[in-house]
Amino acid sequence: MIVRGEMLVEGTAAGAVFALAEPLSFWGGFDSVTGKVIDHRHPDLGQCLTGRIVVVAAARGSSSGSSVLAEAIRANTAPAGFVIATRDAILTVGAQVAAELYAIHCPIVCVSM
Repeated sequence: MIVRGEMLVEGTAAGAVFALAEPLSFWGGFDSVTGKVIDHRHPDLGQCLTGRIVVVAAARGSSSGSSVLAEAIRANTAPAGFVIATRDAILTVGAQVAAELYAIHCPIVCVSM
């Protein structure tokens, strides 16, 4: 099997891989202070994503999620990076803003199989 990827946000990352059971909205579903999933309807409620490589088919949610991700990157509570199967502007903008404002990189790669 060949997996092809496109870097949406450049960078390098290392960490344990964590596959989200379903898409997560960072606005209201993720706590940028603790790095934990806080959406009470999400199957991964309570899981800490800090420092992990998060694998998810797609993201979900409000455009405000970009600011939550950027803040988590600044606070060092964000995932180390993302592997996603569907292009996502919300995650991408959050990671790009953090790279520009704080010079901290959270790479995002979009893969297809």
